[in-house]
Formats: sequence, C-alpha cells, structure tokens
Amino acid sequence: MPTSYHLIVARGCLCAVVVAVAACSPRPVPPMTVSDLMQDRVTLDGVLMKCNQNQTQSRTDSNCVNARVAIERLDSQNAPAEEAKRNAEFERSREQLRMSQDKQRQEQEAKTQVDAYHLPLVPVDPAAAPPPPAPATAPGGANPPIVGRTNTP
Repeated sequence: MPTSYHLIVARGCLCAVVVAVAACSPRPVPPMTVSDLMQDRVTLDGVLMKCNQNQTQSRTDSNCVNARVAIERLDSQNAPAEEAKRNAEFERSREQLRMSQDKQRQEQEAKTQVDAYHLPLVPVDPAAAPPPPAPATAPGGANPPIVGRTNTP
C-alpha cells in the first residue's frame, strides 16, 4: 500500500508542531531548597501563603514541604535566644522583688528598734520620789553589833 505524499507531509508537520510546542513551553521551576527559603524570608512567606490557599496540593508539593522544614529550623534556631531572653527578664524581676522585700524588712526593723536619743523626756518630780533608806544605828549612837564578831575596842 503506497503512502501518499500528502500524508507524509501532514505527519511531518504534526511532529514539527509538537516539537515546537514542547520546546516553547516553560521549563518547570525547580523547587526552592530549605537553605534558600531560610535565607529569603519574603519568599518563604509567599510560599507558605500559596500553600495555605491550596491545602490539597500543598501536602505533596516539594516547595510546601521545604517551607515547613525551613520554618521548623528557624524556630529551633530562635528558641534558645528567646529562652535566654525570658530567663534574663525573670532574673531581673526576681532581683527587683528581692530588693523591695529587703527594703520593707529594713523599714520594719527600723520601726521596732528603740533609739534612746529620740525618746521623749519625762520630768522627774523629786517630791514624789521615795525617801532614801535610813542607815541602821543603835540607840545612843553606837554602832550595831556585828554578828559573829566580838565587839572589843
């Protein structure tokens, strides 16, 4: 069965069109690597926004997977710095509390101590004071006998 010349030309043109269309189509963009996404935060946010809009495709899309890995790595890098910052803030507030409690304790101690120089003066009335005790003397002006001794001059 002889092939007609028109059929060969038609097949050749069809092949040429298919090759031309395949050559003119844009090449698929390779997925961004995790390190590229970690360095470019704007691109990372754009990829994550696109992934959040299309939830069904985002599970298998390598860009979405790489973006999630990049977010996890960035969070793990920031976690120690944030923890150190929180610890420093905690220590600062604890020191302020300790200082205020020490100040309150010192104020309480100052209130309970008696300062002899600042006590109020109380006048002493000599008429109200009891008379001093009189010395014990024997009648006639002689000294009283001392027990256990002989009274010899």
